[in-house]
This record gives sequence, structure tokens and C-alpha cells, in this order.
Amino acid sequence: MDWLQILSNSASSILSPATIGYALAALGLAMHFGYGGLINMGIAGFMAIGAYGYAISVLTFGLPWWLAAILGLVAAAVFALILGIPTLRLRGDYLAIVTIAAAEVVRLLFLTTAFDDVTGSADGLSGYHASFRASNPIPDGEYGFGPWIYNETQWWVRIMGLLTLAFAVLVVWMLTHSPWGRALKGIREDEDAVRSLGKNVFAYKMQTLVLGGVIAAAGGIVYALPAAISPGVYVTSLTFFVWTALLLGGAATVFGPLLGSLIFWVLQTFLSNVLPALASAGLLFGMSAIQAATLRFILVGVALMLLVIFMPQGLLGNKKELTFVK
Repeated sequence: MDWLQILSNSASSILSPATIGYALAALGLAMHFGYGGLINMGIAGFMAIGAYGYAISVLTFGLPWWLAAILGLVAAAVFALILGIPTLRLRGDYLAIVTIAAAEVVRLLFLTTAFDDVTGSADGLSGYHASFRASNPIPDGEYGFGPWIYNETQWWVRIMGLLTLAFAVLVVWMLTHSPWGRALKGIREDEDAVRSLGKNVFAYKMQTLVLGGVIAAAGGIVYALPAAISPGVYVTSLTFFVWTALLLGGAATVFGPLLGSLIFWVLQTFLSNVLPALASAGLLFGMSAIQAATLRFILVGVALMLLVIFMPQGLLGNKKELTFVK
């Protein structure tokens, strides 16, 4: 096995658009679950709406990339309103059921051939990069060192992704350390007590659902910037992966989702390289390389169960901060 290449590939995932996209999605989910106590099992739907909203705005309406990104975020906000209005007055179980169903409905809508001219159905969408790449101020060439050597286009995607992530972190940090954030934490712990103080609990929950959904949609846009959009990406397993990243870092924290996404993708890349290599060397009980590559998803599922059972507060979380998980 080429351990140097395996480690290099794993290290390169630290700055990958996938890692940044997951960090944004996990940060949005932290607003929903960690701070608002909203059990959103359809985060993949918000990411899909952000990505498709961006691509369709460019390909179908010919809009510049920055305006297309804004429309993708607005579409996610509208989606959150549609989900929240009938469910946020009910128990959290209903929101979980509605969000996971709604995310699947969104994916199937993008997959259907009825809107093939707009969504590309099973083929997805591509060719929406011209406007974004034309705005790139970085001269042609390759830059970086070690495993982080990229050309000007790859760096432009990463820079815009990191700037988006930094802005989202700043907004979440400011909000969660404001009176609004303190009221939200109170609703998470005991919404009846907050309601007795005259606060509009429904409005707070709706604002949280919209804000977290917009941040997750930004993650979907960053995730789609380097290549193409495929409806097969936005499946339920994507939601579970984002939940894993969130719980790994800490649900009720600002920087926990970032750390969790970083660790998650480095481990994913490492396992996707090392497991097939071990199988090819005959060290995985006769598994083929394809079977070994699938094994990493089983490991992710086991890790998610163990996190929920033994460390629900995550690496950066305060154990007392997430009492509602129990």
C-alpha cells in the first residue's frame, strides 16, 4: 500500500469543497437542533434546493452567479416557511417526519422527467460555471504546497467557500450570543416557560428554521460549485452524514460543526483509500475492493449510534448544554 499517497489524499480533503459544504450544512443543522431543538431530518433537501436553485438560475434564466446564489438561498427560506407553518406548533416528532418526507419529495421532483428541460432529471445539471469562473481574480497557474496544490479555479471555489463559511459562523456566533439566542436556548430547554414570559415561541422557531435552512442551502451551493449536480447525491444518507458531523463536533456549539465536518471528511477520505487497499492485499477477510469501499458507510452508521449513546454533547460541547437529548 502507498501510505504516503493515502495520507496525502486524506490531508487534501481538509480544504475540499465537500468539507466546506458539509460544515455549512452542519452549522445550519446546529441552528435547528443544537440551539432551537428542532429535529430536522431533511437537511439534504435544503442543500438540494440551494444547489438546484443556483444552477437553474444560471442555466435557465441566465443570471450572474452571485444573483443565482441569492435566489438559491431565498428558495431555501421559502421551503423552510412551507415546512414550518403547519408543523412548528406541534411536537418535534412531526417536524422530523415532515422534513425527511419533504426532502425525499424534493429529490424526486428534481429526478422526474416532467421537468427534464429545467432540472436535467436523472442526468442532473452541469455547465453552470462560466459566470462564476469569469469573476475569478486569481491568475492562471497552480498554487500551494504539499497535498494542497490547486489551480486558479480550484482555489477560487475554496476561497469563496471559506469566506461563506466564515460569514455564516460570524452570523451564528453573534445571534447565539445575543438576547435572541438566549431566548432560543430557553425555548429549547422549556418552551412553556418561555411562552409564559410573553415570548412568541412559534416566531422564534420559524426564524431558526429559516436561518438554518439558508445556511444549509449555502452548503449545497458550495458543494455543487466544483463540478455537476446529481439528484443521487441528495439522498437520506447525506442527511445522516451531516448529523454525524454535527454530533461529532458538538450540536450546541458554533465551531463544533466545523470540527466535526473536518474530522468526518478526513476519515471518509482515509477509509475510502485504505479499505480497498487492504482488500486488494487480502487483509479484509476475502472482501473485494468494492465491498471494502462500501464498508466505510457501515462504520459511519456505527459511529453515529455510538456518538448518540456515549457522547451526545460532541467533542466541543458542554454536557450540561444538551440536556434535552436525554
